[in-house]
Amino acid sequence: MIGAIAGDIIGSVYEASPIKTTEFPLFHAKSRFTDDTVLTVAIANAIVEGSGYRDALRDFGRRYPDAGYGGSFIGWLFADDPRPYNSYGNGAAMRVSPVGFAFEPLEVVLDQAKLTADVSHDHPEGIKGAQATAAAVFLARTTHDKDLIKQEVTARFGYDLDRTLEQIRPTYGFDVSCQGSVPQAIVAFLESDSWESAVRNAVSLGGDSDTQACIAGGIAEAFYGQLEDSVIAEVETRLSADLQAVVARFADFTAHHGTRA
Repeated sequence: MIGAIAGDIIGSVYEASPIKTTEFPLFHAKSRFTDDTVLTVAIANAIVEGSGYRDALRDFGRRYPDAGYGGSFIGWLFADDPRPYNSYGNGAAMRVSPVGFAFEPLEVVLDQAKLTADVSHDHPEGIKGAQATAAAVFLARTTHDKDLIKQEVTARFGYDLDRTLEQIRPTYGFDVSCQGSVPQAIVAFLESDSWESAVRNAVSLGGDSDTQACIAGGIAEAFYGQLEDSVIAEVETRLSADLQAVVARFADFTAHHGTRA
């Protein structure tokens, strides 16, 4: 999960100032965690605690009201009686990586991913984006086979993963929909040779950089394994104590308690 958080932090400075290159400082003085991190941690906390996803998202979201949520999500976050609002935004995908790390087999991962999306992003494309991301994380950590990941995600979700980064990058722009950002983030992972290159690839597309790097970073961590100590240290200096505590608990949960069926 920390791979997704690190991706969010790295991509944060390029969301408003997109770039089209993989050559950039990995961490910047202004790099910070955003709503992607807050809500990813919320999902992880719900898994560890065995609690509901909706309440966890609202709890952590309200702790960090200025993390950069979209307007509709802000309304949901502070509503007296929050209802799903038929969103297909990539917010459903950016927060779901803990599901791919914590559950098995694949069908359970897909069911849980749907539950994380349903509470707010209940449009079919929102659910699909969450499921595709969680499935990619699960397959990355269990098969370590990029061809299989590509085949499975394509077959199940109909995403076009044949376009290369060189084909996508020139005309790609800011897109917060699942259907317009999740496939591109997965391609960024598929063309990588390390966790870092996956994140650099995602940022270099020039789109919703923090979210795409969050998605690609979570999948890449599952595939390549533990991040460099220097990256983890950079993340830890930017996380608040309560977020760090959940990250540590989730790491302990997945390391010592296995996965949940």
